[in-house]
Amino acid sequence: MDVRLPHTSVEDLQADLQAIFDISYDVIYVSDGHGVTLRVSSACETLWGCKEEQLVGRSVYQLEKEGVYSPSVTRMVLEKKDRVSFIQTTKTGRKLMVVGTPIKDDQGNIVRVVNASRDITEISRLKTELEEVKLLTEGYKQELMSLRKKNEAERNIVYRSEKMRKLISLVQKVAEVDATVLLTGESGAGKEFIASYIHNWSPRKPNPFITLNCGSIPEKLFESELFGQDAEMGQLDEQRKLGLFRKATDGTLFLDEITEIPLSVQARLVGLLEENDRISMGSGHTRVRIIASTSRNPEEEVKAGRLREDLYYWLNVIPLPIPPLRERKEDILPLALHILELYNKKYKKEKQLSADVLERLQNHQWPGNLRELHNVIERLLVTVDDPVIGSKHLPESISNHAKDWEDIEVRRLLPLKDAIEKVERDLLEMAKKKYRSTTRMAEILGVNQSTISRKMQHYKVKP
Repeated sequence: MDVRLPHTSVEDLQADLQAIFDISYDVIYVSDGHGVTLRVSSACETLWGCKEEQLVGRSVYQLEKEGVYSPSVTRMVLEKKDRVSFIQTTKTGRKLMVVGTPIKDDQGNIVRVVNASRDITEISRLKTELEEVKLLTEGYKQELMSLRKKNEAERNIVYRSEKMRKLISLVQKVAEVDATVLLTGESGAGKEFIASYIHNWSPRKPNPFITLNCGSIPEKLFESELFGQDAEMGQLDEQRKLGLFRKATDGTLFLDEITEIPLSVQARLVGLLEENDRISMGSGHTRVRIIASTSRNPEEEVKAGRLREDLYYWLNVIPLPIPPLRERKEDILPLALHILELYNKKYKKEKQLSADVLERLQNHQWPGNLRELHNVIERLLVTVDDPVIGSKHLPESISNHAKDWEDIEVRRLLPLKDAIEKVERDLLEMAKKKYRSTTRMAEILGVNQSTISRKMQHYKVKP
């Protein structure tokens, strides 16, 4: 029995089909088995910039070539003869997630290709913004880590003076590069501490920081100490002692009191520096950053022939003079309290410094600088039984400081250098008459024993 639907029912079905087309997905696109567009939902103008009548009847190959959409998912389905899912870009700049499905007849031939698309432009934009936020967050994270690293490094540096603020600011800049640094300053001023700070603030921090006190190595052992026991043969026996250059591979080698290095070793050191810090050890190479220091005037040492001029120029790429403690008195009190706290923790004590002691510490000239300040406070904390350390507990060199300065009288003008030398010579003579031991002399004069021996030799004070 042949049942025909009324004409109005066909129109209703067609309207229903169009409604389904328009609401099921953002776009439904139907082509025949040759890629000719048969039907497209009404959102096509918004997404592809073309009205329905501009698309129907046209080949997807041509539309793809014109850039209406790229790529053509219909073409991909016809080529693959299977379902395809792909992100398509339209000429209006939209991003569509398109699923293309082939419709086949009984013989397996594709007779229709139906593409169902979702507009993911907003999702794509949000994803891009999310990636940008992630990059920005990572940038802030790196900056935060850098600041945290800086704060951790600065936590152990106590200062208030403008001189030290400028020095630390410069040190932080220097640490970021691999240039050779020459630290100058009096004995005990903190040159090794600054050298270690440069290393810890630099990219070399994970690698070794090796220190060599050049004044403590006998001349015969210098070359083997620096370059290994086989240095004279130009080879390094791995079973024997490694030189400090090899131990400091990719790290930092701090040469303290560089002017004490024998001239013969200085010549080889110059050769290594001339190789752009590439240290040849047999068949291998290692890169080491050099930081050197001296408590003497390097230019005077060059004139005296104790320091090679070429070595001085190689080391003096970035000179960093460390100010003595007496030239930054604002730092003495915070340093004294910081050092007291360190030793209180170390020895499990709770000692305090009286106001009078703090005043005397600040007024002292500190010829031994930070080293002397550390030694004085540690000695007081260990030897004084009272909970509060008073002026009566201070060593003679500090407690009599004010009286000593009253005894100094200048009767005529003379060059400052001559005046200093005269005072030093007279003090050495006086200390030698009163104390037979250079150790005791060093304690009274507030310097280390090696300084006493060196100055006695310089001023020809008889032992």
